[in-house]
Amino acid sequence: MAGEQRAGGGGEAGDPLAAPVRVLQSLRGKICAAKNLLPYPGPNKMRDCFCTVNLDQEEIFKTKVVEKSLNPLYGEDFYFEIPRTFHNLSFYIYDKTVLQRDLRIGKVSIKKEDLYRYVGEEPWFPLQPIDSNSEVQGKVHLELKLNELITDNGSVQQLMVHIMECEGLPLVNGQSCDAYATVSLVGPSRNDQKRTKVKKKTSNPQFNEKFYFEVTRSSSYTKKSQFQVEEEDIEKLEVRVDLWNNGNLGQSFLGEIRISVNVLRNDSFHKAWYLLQPKDNGNKSSKYDDLGSLRLSICYTEDYVLSSEFYIPLRSLMIKSPDVQPISASAAFILGEVCRDKYDAVLPLVRLLLHHQKLVPFVSAIAQLDLNDTQEANTIFRGNSLATRCLDETMKLVGDHYLKVTLKHIVDEICDSPKPCELDPVRLKEGDNVDNHKDNLRYYVDKVFSCIVNSSMSCPTVMCDMFSSLRHMAVRHFPNDPHVQYSAVSSFVFLRFFAVAIISPHTFHLRPHHPDAQTSRILTLVSKTIQTLGSVGSLSKSKSSSFKEPFMCDFFKMFDEETYTVAVKKFLEEISSTQSKEPSGVSESVILKEGDMYKRAQGRNRIGKKNFKKRWFSLTNREFSYHKQKDKNPVFSIPIKSIMAVEKLDESAFNKNNMFQLIFSEKPLYIQASNCVEASEWIEILNRVSLRNPRRLSKYHPSAYVSGCWLCCKATQESSAGCRPCTIDVPADVALDIDGDRECERIYSLFSKNMPKLQKMEEACGTIAVYQGPQNEQNDYHFTIEDSVETFKTLIQIKNIVEKLNEPHDKHKKRSTNAKYGSQENPIVGKGS
Repeated sequence: MAGEQRAGGGGEAGDPLAAPVRVLQSLRGKICAAKNLLPYPGPNKMRDCFCTVNLDQEEIFKTKVVEKSLNPLYGEDFYFEIPRTFHNLSFYIYDKTVLQRDLRIGKVSIKKEDLYRYVGEEPWFPLQPIDSNSEVQGKVHLELKLNELITDNGSVQQLMVHIMECEGLPLVNGQSCDAYATVSLVGPSRNDQKRTKVKKKTSNPQFNEKFYFEVTRSSSYTKKSQFQVEEEDIEKLEVRVDLWNNGNLGQSFLGEIRISVNVLRNDSFHKAWYLLQPKDNGNKSSKYDDLGSLRLSICYTEDYVLSSEFYIPLRSLMIKSPDVQPISASAAFILGEVCRDKYDAVLPLVRLLLHHQKLVPFVSAIAQLDLNDTQEANTIFRGNSLATRCLDETMKLVGDHYLKVTLKHIVDEICDSPKPCELDPVRLKEGDNVDNHKDNLRYYVDKVFSCIVNSSMSCPTVMCDMFSSLRHMAVRHFPNDPHVQYSAVSSFVFLRFFAVAIISPHTFHLRPHHPDAQTSRILTLVSKTIQTLGSVGSLSKSKSSSFKEPFMCDFFKMFDEETYTVAVKKFLEEISSTQSKEPSGVSESVILKEGDMYKRAQGRNRIGKKNFKKRWFSLTNREFSYHKQKDKNPVFSIPIKSIMAVEKLDESAFNKNNMFQLIFSEKPLYIQASNCVEASEWIEILNRVSLRNPRRLSKYHPSAYVSGCWLCCKATQESSAGCRPCTIDVPADVALDIDGDRECERIYSLFSKNMPKLQKMEEACGTIAVYQGPQNEQNDYHFTIEDSVETFKTLIQIKNIVEKLNEPHDKHKKRSTNAKYGSQENPIVGKGS
């Protein structure tokens, strides 16, 4: 599972707080656009720019290249589970070049502790210049000790500097650095410098080297009960440690720390962790050329997930929500009422109820509330209520596989080889043949439509159950409308699912990036037409009249409405039927994840660049394979049923980070991903698809078998049993990655954050009970309260549960903030004193 585990510590035996607290980090956001970028120094002045997302200096996401623009529009969403600690989230703007390395124009860097400030906003950030001084990160662990040595000529006052280790040094050009440190004793008239050995290919070098400097020397030895350094020497001397990367093209600066020898005034021993700082603590002129701006949306979340037993009362209260009468008095409905943005409530609510098979009855109950307020059949389920948002999120969550089976191949065809489809006279270029464009668009629409209406066998059961419930509720509410049973379903599956996926394929994992402008226009025209073809209303007028643009009305006349309507109705009946589906034989092979990674050649020596070769990896629901290139035949394939374990590989095995191993019936396959997020995602999905394999291992070797022994445990037999337990916190639900405890933690956080609104809702219940006022929408509070007594009871339960959960959270926060200043968890910042 992505994230960290921090020990609760300090608990008695059997105390749940003694168990680790899982700190799970996630990042959701959008790279919107850049503007006023620095022009290219030439006659053209335009640039071909892309943007990257970096954890510290490790690139984890890259947008498409927007050509010939100083105001590129990206519009690319991203979501990651963050598997490690980090200090800064950075966004780099690059100018794409052909013959040399891409040019970095500028960056936006935000400290982890400042990310919360930008939740719910889309601000423009000014781009900052990039140099080695601005890229500093990491920390140093060192020890200072003052000794008195007695010699034939008297006493020598000696300072010992022990450089133990560093942690979290930056990546240089995407790779771990070859780090070394220089240690200097600096004073008004001296600058003595020494250096460590180079530690290759690591971001966490272990130096463990000691250096000695003479501080003062007296002409004769005088016996003292306690050694003291002269006052003026202490104030003027300082220890400076500089970290450098020993690169092929020269040394590059990684950071420095400066510590006054004055820290030894009261104690001759000092040991601490220090955060690396820019040169001179970054005290440089803040004036620089205007490099442009970047617009970003950022939402960073940190979930402190306790042991399961803490969430039993909250979990029980939430999953009984579908049985509460009226549904508006349930805890799940109240959560949607008190959250300012219903989307915050919908995400954990849908996942938790789906995990416990309670989602369909809950959504059905709240959808009935929407129906009660619907006066006309042709506006059914058109609003953004809690019910429609829950349905949207459910379709996106469980329909991922369904979309890939149904649409991915045709979306790939449109994006990879787009045919001209523009029909708008204003957008047409001279020489364009409108009839050809119509034929091209008709070809795409017919292909997409055919794929959809023939896909009912692939529609997930949860979606079918929801559609069946909606269909029957709509018929009961509008018994005299023969079309409402179809429009109730089509308003979701066509309008909110297929049409949205077509226009935003990157959001639904159908494409890796947001399409370019030309392809986006084609997808928009296809989506509009599919949306109209899929609508089944009670209006007698032609569907073509639903288009605002005359050119689309003209295009739609090419379609025989009756033929398409019959096909749509048949499809809607099939996906909203409660009858069990006929098995379709062998399931179709579907790509679950693919991308470039490096594999280590089998039987090679431990060290060597040629050992690692770039390959295209593909995971389907049947096998895991690698290919020399994308779309080429596989070089090697491993059936899913043969996978015995998938685990991280220690960096020390091959002096490379972001490595993992796939253990199957033969030798382990060692793979290096491009970054920590990619590695974590591959490990997680490979574990999910193979979790129920009968031959899963319970132990594994975290390092490699090289030169006749396992590097981790020194066992000499290659067939020796593993020395470390396999990962046990893989998701229990193989089909869907749902962590029930994490969703409960998010729900608790939302209730805790909105406690003032819960209090107002409680007061509103009291007002209704005393004055017997209106019991639906309250103008003063904007809450839906149908039964004030039942709602009040639920509110009291929520408040009691939140108060009980506050206690272990407060204890954990108190322990985590009690770290000593100078410890690994709380390093000293800036120049020591």
